[in-house]
Amino acid sequence: MIEEIKAVARRRLAVDGAALSLRGVARDMGIVASALYRYFPSRDDLLTALILEGYESLGAAATSAAAAVSEVDYRGRWIAVCHAVRDWALAHPTEYGLLYGNPVPGYNAPRDTIRPASTVVLLLTDIAMAATAAGRIDPPRLSTHLPAPVRADLRALIDQRVQAEQLVSDLPEETLGRVFASWTQLFGLIGFEIFGRLEGAIEARADYFDHQMNLMADLVGIPAAENGDDRTD
Repeated sequence: MIEEIKAVARRRLAVDGAALSLRGVARDMGIVASALYRYFPSRDDLLTALILEGYESLGAAATSAAAAVSEVDYRGRWIAVCHAVRDWALAHPTEYGLLYGNPVPGYNAPRDTIRPASTVVLLLTDIAMAATAAGRIDPPRLSTHLPAPVRADLRALIDQRVQAEQLVSDLPEETLGRVFASWTQLFGLIGFEIFGRLEGAIEARADYFDHQMNLMADLVGIPAAENGDDRTD
């Protein structure tokens, strides 16, 4: 019953968007709204279930893509993760809109959505950490200067990751800052594509995406494959 409710709610999201209601879901199922309360006491509980499921599905796709590439092919893993996120978004535009579109009025996501929402950026960070540990990372020399408060935030995040996973890492704050820039570029570009912002501007969407994600890898200093260009066609 729970799975049926979520399936109907996902279809209803495509129609109602942020106006999703238990009443609309119940109407589509041919039952009274009160019958849903034993499974989801409120609309927010249903939204949270859909959001968690979406993040977990997206994270699983990205994690699987990374695992399919050799651990020492840092650029290949980076690009695989990025393409997996885009592929998932194109296959699940309604769910992507729920996760990364306009905030739902009156809804505040609970803290248990934070970790699954972080899967992609953690994967990208781990790739940068692995390349750093192997002495393979080579970021371009840029004149950007990290403000002290930002440096402190980034160092705290690195230390949290190291402690949580019992890692040994000398990842510089500047590198994590570039990973975060790449993360926002990844989801920003996908959002532009999903929400039609590239219409009339870029037609070769897959090629453009691949080019941009390789630029982000260059920004972080993720090395290309030793046997030549490893960019995805």
